[in-house]
Amino acid sequence: MSRRDRATLVAAILGSAIVFLDGTIVNLALKSIGQDLPATLIGKLEGQAYITSGYLATLSALLILAGALGDYYGRRRIFTIGLVLFGITSAACGLAPTMELLALARVVQGFSGALLVPGSLSIITATFEGSARGRAFGIWAAATSGVATLGPPIGGIIVGVVGWRAAFLINVPLVIIAVWLTRAYMRESRDETASGHFDWLGAAVAAIAVGGVSFGIIRGGGNQWQDPLAFEALAVGLIGVVAFPILMAVRPHPLVPLSLFRIRAFAAINLSTLLIYGALYANFTFFALFIQGTLGYSPLAAGLISLPGGLLLTFLSTRVGTIAGRIGARPFLVGGPLIMAAGLLWWLRVPADSTPWQASLSDPSTLIPPLSVFTDPLPSLLIFGIGITLVVAPLTSTLMSSIPVRNAGIGSAINNALSRIGSPLVIGGLTVVVTGAFYSALAAVSGADPNSASLRKEFVPLNPPPPGADPALAAAARLASTDAFHLAVLVCAALLVAGAVVNLVGLRSGQAHPEPDGPAAPSGAGS
Repeated sequence: MSRRDRATLVAAILGSAIVFLDGTIVNLALKSIGQDLPATLIGKLEGQAYITSGYLATLSALLILAGALGDYYGRRRIFTIGLVLFGITSAACGLAPTMELLALARVVQGFSGALLVPGSLSIITATFEGSARGRAFGIWAAATSGVATLGPPIGGIIVGVVGWRAAFLINVPLVIIAVWLTRAYMRESRDETASGHFDWLGAAVAAIAVGGVSFGIIRGGGNQWQDPLAFEALAVGLIGVVAFPILMAVRPHPLVPLSLFRIRAFAAINLSTLLIYGALYANFTFFALFIQGTLGYSPLAAGLISLPGGLLLTFLSTRVGTIAGRIGARPFLVGGPLIMAAGLLWWLRVPADSTPWQASLSDPSTLIPPLSVFTDPLPSLLIFGIGITLVVAPLTSTLMSSIPVRNAGIGSAINNALSRIGSPLVIGGLTVVVTGAFYSALAAVSGADPNSASLRKEFVPLNPPPPGADPALAAAARLASTDAFHLAVLVCAALLVAGAVVNLVGLRSGQAHPEPDGPAAPSGAGS
C-alpha cells in the first residue's frame, strides 16, 4: 500500500468515524445541554428531541442521493464538501448560545453527514483493487467498529471532563486533518457512465415528510397541542408521506425505485429495518437521558456501562455472520430482535431510587461501580447487546442477497436511509408519550395541576429537577420520569417484536437469490 493509498484510507476512515462518533457522544451530552442552554421558543425535552431527530431526518433524506452525487461530480469533490460543511456545522453546534440555534445547526449537520457516509466506502472501492481492497475494507471496518465500541466511554470522558460543547468541537480538528489528507493525497474518481439524473424533488419531499411529521408530533406534544404550527407541520408532513410513493411511481428516475419492493425478501428486510433501527436509535436517546437525568449517573459512567454491548458486537458479529451464512439468516433475524426486546423489558424492574454510579476521573474511588450497576442497567445492556449482535451481519447479508448485483448500490442506500428514517418518527412519538405520562404521574403523586405552566417549566421529563426544588416534588418527578421511561421501553420493545414478526413472515428459509439477468431498477440517484 503506497503512501497515497494509506492517506486516502485514513481520510475515508476519518470521514466515517466523525459521523459515527458524533451520534454516540451527542446522546451522552443531551442532559448537560438541557441544563446549560436557554430555550425560549421550545421546551427542554422538545429541544433535546430535535437535536437527535432533526439530524437523523436530514441525514436519511439525503443519504440515497449523496452517493450518486459523488459518482457524477467526483467522489473527492463531494467528500471534501461534506467534510468542510460537517466541520462548520460542528463548530456552530459547539458554539450555539441557545437550544434553538443548536437544533437548527444539527439539521444542517445532518445534510453534511449524508455526504460523508456513502462517500467513504465508494472512495475505498475506487482506490483499491483485488486483495488490497479487501484489506482496506477490513481496516475500515475495524476502525469504525472501534469507534462504535469506544465511543461511549470516550464521549463520557469528554462530556464529563471538558463539557458538552467539546462533543461537537472535537470534530473540527479531525475534519481539518481529513480535508488536508483528501486534498493532498486522494485521487479524483467518478463513474463515467453516471447519467446525472438526480431526483432532487424526491429527496426534498422525503425530508419534508419525515421532518414535518416528527417536528409536528414533538412540537404538539411539548405544547399540549395548543400550537397551530404543530398541526401545520403535521399536515405538510403527511402530504409529503402520501405524495412520496406517488412521485416514485411516476418519475422517470426515482430516488427510490418501487420495483425493488416487489421482491418479497427486500421489502420484508427493509420494513423490519425501519422498525428495529427506529426502536434502537430512539432507545439510545431516551436511555441516555434517563440514566443521567433521572438515575443520576455521570456521563463517564453512562458511557462505561455501554461498553460491554459494544464489545459483543465488535467481536462476535463476524462469527454470527459466518454461522448465518451456513444455516440461514432467518433464525437470527427473528430471535435477535426478540432478545433485544427482552433486554429492554429488564428496565421495567429498575426503580427510581437505583443507586447511581457517579464515576469521575478526578476521584479514582468513584471508578468502582456500586452493586446496583450489576443488577439494574448492566443486565439489560448485555441482553440487548447479544440481540443486536445477532441482527447486524445477517440483516446486511439478507439485504444484499435479496436483489440483483446491479442494484446492490441503490439497495444498500435505501436500507441505510430507512435505518435512520424510523428514529425521528419514533423519537417524536415517544416524546409525546413520555411527556403525557410524566405530568399525569407527577400530578397523581403530588396532587399538582398537570397543565400548570410553572410546573412544566420547572420539572421536565427525564431531566433532573432544578436546584432548590421542593424535595417532595423532586422525588415525585423522579418517580414520574421512571414510569414514563418504562412506557417508552414498552413501545420500543413492541417495535422490536413487530420487526421479528415481519422477518418471520416475510423471509423464507433457503430463499433463492433473484435472477442476475433480471431487469435493473431505474434510479434517479444518478445511476
